[in-house]
Amino acid sequence: MGKITGFKEWGRKTAPRRAAKLRVLDWNEIYLERTEEQSRAQGGRCMDCGIPFCQQGWPLGNRIPDWNDLVYRDRWHQAHLALESTNNFPEFTGRLCPAPCEGACVLAINDDAVTIEQIEREIIERAFKEGWVQVRPPKKTTGRRVAVVGSGPAGLAAAQQLRRAGHEVSLYERDDRIGGLLRYGIPDFKLEKQVIDRRLAIMQAEGVEFVTSTDVGVDVTWAELKAKYDAILVTVGAQKARDLPIPGRDLDGVHLAMDYLTQQNRTIAGDDVPDQIDARGKRVVVLGGGDTGSDCVGTAHRQGAISVTQIELLPAPPEGRSPSNPWPQWPMVMRTSSSQEEGGTREFAVMTKRFTGVDGKVKQLHAMRVQLETDEAGRMRFVEIPGSEFVIDVDLVVLALGFVSPVADSLVEQLGVELDARGNVKVDPGFRTSVPGVYAAGDACRGASLIVWAISDGREAARTVDMDLVQPARPRLPTRGANYSFGGR
Repeated sequence: MGKITGFKEWGRKTAPRRAAKLRVLDWNEIYLERTEEQSRAQGGRCMDCGIPFCQQGWPLGNRIPDWNDLVYRDRWHQAHLALESTNNFPEFTGRLCPAPCEGACVLAINDDAVTIEQIEREIIERAFKEGWVQVRPPKKTTGRRVAVVGSGPAGLAAAQQLRRAGHEVSLYERDDRIGGLLRYGIPDFKLEKQVIDRRLAIMQAEGVEFVTSTDVGVDVTWAELKAKYDAILVTVGAQKARDLPIPGRDLDGVHLAMDYLTQQNRTIAGDDVPDQIDARGKRVVVLGGGDTGSDCVGTAHRQGAISVTQIELLPAPPEGRSPSNPWPQWPMVMRTSSSQEEGGTREFAVMTKRFTGVDGKVKQLHAMRVQLETDEAGRMRFVEIPGSEFVIDVDLVVLALGFVSPVADSLVEQLGVELDARGNVKVDPGFRTSVPGVYAAGDACRGASLIVWAISDGREAARTVDMDLVQPARPRLPTRGANYSFGGR
């Protein structure tokens, strides 16, 4: 694949970013384009490695060596055909995925991985520019009706697959616009929303019906939906955020990350957002070192915060792989996101103990340093370091501590769907719930995870729904762990 000696001749070259001092002045995407020659050279770095471990690291099973080779050979149209055969939305994964495929790249054993994610993005952007992304309505319809509830990446992928298979599909969304977390949870500097809108236009042209501003379980009951449709696929995501029940949590100025990010995204979209959470002129602390925390850091920079501190409970990861984290596992190493690159302070191994304030408004965060130890049973636990207490002056605290489970109370009460021990919707290997005709996919059943897993689950769940509706006599074979492309009956 690629050029036989390409990995020796060319080093890894990622897409350049706009200067940090300039990009924090707007909300546009931060990346600049590589030249076509640079992109082809990066595709040429892909090795003829025999076993493409990159595909093992990528849940969708993308044909990565194929389209790397095609890009190197300047066959971009064929590269797009290979790319879209397994991934409904490479324009999303090419911007938002942490690229587990690159962590599993054979070249990454002792060198820098192929820039797989960036090549993926360049292929799909060229495809849209050249008009290669086509509307693909079904050739025949089945007369079966499916409701997909939740329009994040899992719901979008499932809806598109089911429609292309010939079913009538209605995609329900609680908010006023389609997109779920993509729309309101991801800042525009990582994903400008016209990228979503152009894909939605294709899905509408294919015949997917979008039903917005409808909270299923409230505005319409799950039982009503079940009576109206032949199948329901639940893709509501893991909406329930992990909170921090410590003294001072109720002070004004302590907010959940999704509330903060959603308000800013609505403002950029032109909505009127009264009493918006705004970091302008404030000392900001973001609790949580993951992607959501990083998004909050970048948002605070652009809003005009005078200082931003990001706090992580875990210790700082190593600069390189540890012996317990060998290739091709995802490398647990120190990274600096684009938002962290823009400024601010990062603190590791810090436990927040309480907040204090004045006149009901948060003013200080009280914390202490901790270390991670293993007890006699082999369990990891945090141990507070005596005398390490310290205080941070703060005006705005954003809790970006992750997500625990879907909000599924109405689903349980109205349909009797069973949940697992973690509060996720319980499914069998084919994404079927305990209620016949009701399915679940993505974070709703998996728990908070990556966008690529959401798309993969949506595709696999759609296959099961299609199989059950059209060929109910066929044995119900497990589908988790495999990917299928179907449609165009």
